[in-house]
Amino acid sequence: PSPQAPITHGKGRTVITGVAWSGRGKIDRVDVSLDGGNNWREARISGPSLDKSMHRFYYEFDWDGSDLLLQSRAIDSTGYVQPTKNELRAVRGTNSIYHNNGIQTWLVNSKGEAENVEVS
Repeated sequence: PSPQAPITHGKGRTVITGVAWSGRGKIDRVDVSLDGGNNWREARISGPSLDKSMHRFYYEFDWDGSDLLLQSRAIDSTGYVQPTKNELRAVRGTNSIYHNNGIQTWLVNSKGEAENVEVS
């Protein structure tokens, strides 16, 4: 789901998809959270993992119609785990605008509408 493409089918089988990239190595894994980062589940990566290239990922689940706090994080071949925004701020400060690749959070409401939100 996204602001331009909400979930319109209601409850049931839902596919989350996105793109993962690392400037350090190959994407080894992408995890998806439905609850704001409390629990993570491994997504499926499409195609072979190539060095420093984008990879499409998919995560399928049965949506019960409740609110979701969607997040995804990439883990690369060097062991680097995509940081949260708070982890980035701890390293770069609050005024850094350079290459903010922190984990984004999307609130998906019961109508399937998505909006970008900040989760601490």
